[in-house]
Amino acid sequence: MNGGALVAEILNEHKVSHIFTLIGGHISPILTESKKRGISIIDVRHEVNAVFAADAVSRLTGRPGVAVVTAGPGVTNSVTALINATMAQSPLILIGGASATVLRGRGALQDIDQVSIIRAAVKAVFTVRKNCDFIPAFESAFAAAVSDVPGPVFIECPIDLLYDEVLVRRWYGVKSAAGERHTLRDRAINWYLNRHLDRIYACDLDTVHHVPLPVSKPAFPASAPEQAVLLIERSRKPVLIVGSQALLDPTRAPGLTQAIGDLGIPVYLTGMARGLMGADHPLQYHHKRTEALAEADLIILAGEPCDFRLNYGRSMNPRAKTISINRDRHDLKLNLRPDLAVHGDPAEFLIACAGLVKTGPGRQAWNSDLLGREKAREQEIERLVQVKTEYVNPLFLLERIRTVMNERSIIVADGGDFVGTASYILRPGSPLTWLDPGVFGTLGVGAGFAMGAKVLRPDSDVWLIWGDGAAGYGLVEFDTMVRHKIPVIAVIGNDAGWTQIARDQVEYLKDDVATVLRYSDYQGVAESLGARGFVIRSADEIDGVLRQALEASRAGVPVLINALIGKTQFRKGSISV
Repeated sequence: MNGGALVAEILNEHKVSHIFTLIGGHISPILTESKKRGISIIDVRHEVNAVFAADAVSRLTGRPGVAVVTAGPGVTNSVTALINATMAQSPLILIGGASATVLRGRGALQDIDQVSIIRAAVKAVFTVRKNCDFIPAFESAFAAAVSDVPGPVFIECPIDLLYDEVLVRRWYGVKSAAGERHTLRDRAINWYLNRHLDRIYACDLDTVHHVPLPVSKPAFPASAPEQAVLLIERSRKPVLIVGSQALLDPTRAPGLTQAIGDLGIPVYLTGMARGLMGADHPLQYHHKRTEALAEADLIILAGEPCDFRLNYGRSMNPRAKTISINRDRHDLKLNLRPDLAVHGDPAEFLIACAGLVKTGPGRQAWNSDLLGREKAREQEIERLVQVKTEYVNPLFLLERIRTVMNERSIIVADGGDFVGTASYILRPGSPLTWLDPGVFGTLGVGAGFAMGAKVLRPDSDVWLIWGDGAAGYGLVEFDTMVRHKIPVIAVIGNDAGWTQIARDQVEYLKDDVATVLRYSDYQGVAESLGARGFVIRSADEIDGVLRQALEASRAGVPVLINALIGKTQFRKGSISV
């Protein structure tokens, strides 16, 4: 058994079903051996999309998704996706190739100090220096990725430890035939290489055993749920905000949905928590959150830090009681001094609270106020949907897309203005059916996220909602989708610009420099790569194109819809800093 085979065995033991990769000689044994064991190998066109795809798998399963990239530029190309995963607390594993152990620092191909580069981007780094290290490195990595505050982990695997020992000795040029003449220098080099190889191949891989390491997570005090329930039962205007961290363990989603219903608190869902309550739960609100926070007498942040998304706490009623629940000690009190700080898993805590709550004061007036604002905003949006714009009104387009989605449809959000508009209109119908980059706000996640989601849930329609700017990062991955039969439906909201930036830049600085694109024929790019391409230029084309797109996708063909849209003032002043 070589190192590549051992890695494949460990991945198989951890129920890894897919590896996302871009090929390189440093990592070939991992891919060939994994394929032998039935693990699906999805080779993409840029390493960053391999990591984004693994990230999507991590988020949807709660188990580490896996990407494998070659040494040097393969690793450095992955950095943005790793930082995005770190900030989203997504427990993926990146396996990176590396130059041969004996050639480190000697000018070998793609030999850089990649560990130093990657260390700041991930939760933990493990380096395999001899074949005895494979099991402790990989088992520690899998445990670290999901323990406490989850995050991405990097494992560095030198090329000479992945291939067969006999072949590697031949590569090293070690000679041992009796009677051959050697110079003193030759004999010294052979002695050194043999000793080095004996050291790095110290273990018999056919006889080693591995056992997964335990996973740790913070445990909140037993008295904390009672303290929280006391505050809940006394409140007349409570607001609950549930963030992505509450969905780190997808198996808790049904219990969390039930718990929120039992608590009876008006709830706003963010990030990966979108869809948790279905599309139309009576306790769920989508609009006027800032106004609600300004009037609330109790604010509960469940897995949501008080960062720029909550205006650093400045929008919150300063007299309100606050409860913060978070796995991350730093995020627990970020820009906030909560009355009750709970260091623990948000879903587990809310479920525990629901089992204790009895009854609280009447909240009919509060619920009525929130509902009135909700309906007023919906009516405003319906009015804006009907406004005529150049090409297609983006709100109208998104309304029509909403009508063809079902509760299993997965929405991947990648973009600025068009995606921001979509977040107000599209309603994920069930838990874990909304994927966005997270707090890092990274553009370019779309192609990787969509591929990861579709291979994991082949029976769900996966809708990639793309801004025309963001689409530029991943259009070429339609080649990957075609080759691997990953029938995603991508909708590009093509308004020929970086509109979210242009809105404020033009107003404040009177210059549109670097914000102007073209109404390009993106559907032609998809068609050239073997996918189906459609273009929408007017409102009366929308329903027919959506119908054809769904038919093509369900027949196994990836689809790109290039929707030419006009500009609106719907999100004026929405830039975040």
